[in-house]
Amino acid sequence: MANRLNIDLPYRPCVGIMLFNRNGLVWVGRRRPKWVGDRTGHIWQMPQGGIGAGEPERAAALRELEEETAVRSVAIIAEAPDWLSYDLPNELLGVALKGRYRGQRQKWFAMRFLGEESEIDISPRNGHKAEFEAWRWATMTELPNLIIPFKRQVYRDVVSIFAPYAA
Repeated sequence: MANRLNIDLPYRPCVGIMLFNRNGLVWVGRRRPKWVGDRTGHIWQMPQGGIGAGEPERAAALRELEEETAVRSVAIIAEAPDWLSYDLPNELLGVALKGRYRGQRQKWFAMRFLGEESEIDISPRNGHKAEFEAWRWATMTELPNLIIPFKRQVYRDVVSIFAPYAA
């Protein structure tokens, strides 16, 4: 049944943001516990979120970044040439992503953080719940090992695509 469900469900369209600081490190947040039961460290991720109906991808990326981190002082420096996707594992089908999607189809953007760290605020505000319980800067090479395993290939691809922008 789960495999059939996987085939029938669509991918959720969303954006992802690789936010670089001045030292070439990447912003990651530790997800608040939801359906992710893994508390061993694989719950760090870069900002990401859904694209609204008719919303341009770049606008969605800037909106999601602000909603999740309060960051507005950025410059978009690159856009991934293709969409990247991942499938949820069978045990999360019908549970994660409100049970409506088989995984996510993501358009990724690299952005340079131009502000001060005091701008970053992961607390709930403006009617949005907090996505993260902590945040830090990480090296690009760390990223695939920080994310939950079923998203790992997407992170490897994003690191490869945006590696030239770390410096």
